[in-house]
Amino acid sequence: MTDEARIERTEAGDVPRGEGWYVVNARDANWIHSPELGSAVTFEGDARFEEYGINIQVLEPGQPNCMYHAEEGQEDFLVLSGECLLLVEGQERRLKAWDFFHAAPMTEHVFVGAGDGPCAILMVGSRKDGALVYPVSELALHHGAGVEEETSSGQEAYARYDAPTQGPMRPGQLPG
Repeated sequence: MTDEARIERTEAGDVPRGEGWYVVNARDANWIHSPELGSAVTFEGDARFEEYGINIQVLEPGQPNCMYHAEEGQEDFLVLSGECLLLVEGQERRLKAWDFFHAAPMTEHVFVGAGDGPCAILMVGSRKDGALVYPVSELALHHGAGVEEETSSGQEAYARYDAPTQGPMRPGQLPG
């Protein structure tokens, strides 16, 4: 039988502690916030999910969720609310609630908030070790989501950003 992990209430939100199964509400969980790259809840605590990552990312209009990139593992995305731009393989697509995007391995992509309010996206991706590249893309640079020189280093790609802060979900970030 698998034990239940403990949920610790902190000023930053609920955090799972230890190994085992647990239930945590996204609104109550510990979030990370970046003024440039939006906010996210990862649902992880002491134990990192080994096989895949899962989070809800919330973007304000004009905010990219990360830098334009491609990676070896597959990723899948479901827009839960609001609108965003998907920059994929040099193309721009407008997405709205319930649009689903599947990124096969090594698909170049990034999301940028659009519309007149926050956009919430459920993001799931493989934690497969392997290739990761941040290619130069004029489209991504135009939206503030690209690198000026290709790199495989996350440290280089995100050098211009401050470290995100932890805290509770901000009012209005999730619908309902």
